[in-house]
Amino acid sequence: MASFLNISSPPFLCGSSPLPSLPPRSITPITQFKVWCRGLTVKCMSSGPSQDAESESETAASSSSSSSSFSSSSISTYNWCAALGGIGFLETVYLTYLKLTDSDAFCPVGGGSCGDVLNSDYAIVFGVPLPVFGIVAYGFVSALGLQLKGNNLPFGIGESNGRLLLLAITTSMATASGYFLYILSTKFSGASCSYCLMSAFLSLSLFFITIKDFGLQEIQKVLGLQLSIAILVIAALSTSYGTSPSVSSSLAEIDLPYFTSEITTPSSPFAVSLAKHLHSIGAKMYGAFWCSHCLEQKQMFGKEALEMLDYVECFPDGYRKGTKIAKACADAKIEGFPTWVINGQVLSGEQELSELAQLSGFEFIESSQPT
Repeated sequence: MASFLNISSPPFLCGSSPLPSLPPRSITPITQFKVWCRGLTVKCMSSGPSQDAESESETAASSSSSSSSFSSSSISTYNWCAALGGIGFLETVYLTYLKLTDSDAFCPVGGGSCGDVLNSDYAIVFGVPLPVFGIVAYGFVSALGLQLKGNNLPFGIGESNGRLLLLAITTSMATASGYFLYILSTKFSGASCSYCLMSAFLSLSLFFITIKDFGLQEIQKVLGLQLSIAILVIAALSTSYGTSPSVSSSLAEIDLPYFTSEITTPSSPFAVSLAKHLHSIGAKMYGAFWCSHCLEQKQMFGKEALEMLDYVECFPDGYRKGTKIAKACADAKIEGFPTWVINGQVLSGEQELSELAQLSGFEFIESSQPT
């Protein structure tokens, strides 16, 4: 390979010897060298592509690929945050509506115990219904996720600060969910709350989805901030519950002896015929004496029809902390009340008489119709 000789000034003697003139073919290709003389700088460079240029090109390509991968991962994270935050927002809006209208929640799993948890004193923080805090938190996460995805943050906030803000709010939500799961397992032993579990799943998922995009060094830098937020959330919740009255209505604190509730409604011919049919096919209704939903289901049938139903009481000896569910209910894997088992099919919650008739294959021939 031929070489190019670049001399920055007229030729001078280098020491006592003149600069040697080498045959072109005897020159070994080199990248670069300098010879310093009096008033003379000689620089030799190969005529081929520079290795430094190739290295810089490879580094730039690698950096571009890494940046593209990070950007794609971040967009995926923001999409998940927006989606899960939206689901949590809808759930908490529904629960807030029920709280403000004093309505009972539809509990597909948990029955009456689900309502007891949602209506307990633990569902209020500093006098504000807990779902209201959920609306704010989930709505903020969803909106922030959409803004980060579009790189359109307000008030001149950069993406790095936006990511830190997202991590801070999801950290507080995950901490609160962990605290509530502890309350559920210790204060409401034996109770089930599907909405509580769903909210905890969403909060913890948002936290792990957010933190996965932070490198180890970044996590170490913000670890102190996360711990401070977690301590603050726990302290706030403990203070709120410490100043609130005792949870006398919850299943965790009461010692409730067994009692029976009087059924006052009369039975229609349809209800009587349906009760006979359900008994003939071995259908069973599982309930608890303190369950308001179970009482409402019994009132639907009426006094005469109820005597024909196969009703199984899951707490025949009363309820207190540590009481185990009756063996028949445990064997049937009953998780909430009331629960119907008809032809092997499990139905949770109150059921309309017409639905029970349809599911059990009952046909009422006479003119009386279900009410």
